Amino acid sequence: MSNKTNTLDVLQKVITGIEAQSLTHRYEAKVLGALGFSKLAEKYNDHASEERDFADKFIDRLLDLGGELKQCGAAATSITDDVEAFFRQDKKVSEDGLETVNGIMASGDLDVTTYELFKEYLADEEEDLYWTDSQLDLIGLIGKQNYLVKML
Repeated sequence: MSNKTNTLDVLQKVITGIEAQSLTHRYEAKVLGALGFSKLAEKYNDHASEERDFADKFIDRLLDLGGELKQCGAAATSITDDVEAFFRQDKKVSEDGLETVNGIMASGDLDVTTYELFKEYLADEEEDLYWTDSQLDLIGLIGKQNYLVKML
């Protein structure tokens, strides 16, 4: 398989994954908002929008390379009303995603433009992971109930 074919396959998988995460974050924002956690709802609405923006960049790159865009269904994901459980779930998804992206970047299959796009995405995802870690640390320091009060 050529590097271009590999790149197109990788781009399609990444697009599907990012779109799935965006939808999960959008749904989670709705649940959090319904529970009254307006600060968290706003954070995850913004995060979902940011992910859609990255998906658009990856879509544009796939099309620039002459690839065929496919709408691939995402696996079902549970949406929880337990903030701490969601943070832990989201952290795991981020860690797995960062490992995947690092592997893609190390593969040598990407052209320079696509590599730079992955680099930009990687930096954003690392920042998101650090934020999630800091929220889990805060819950550990002040307790879940005190944390939730701050998120109203």
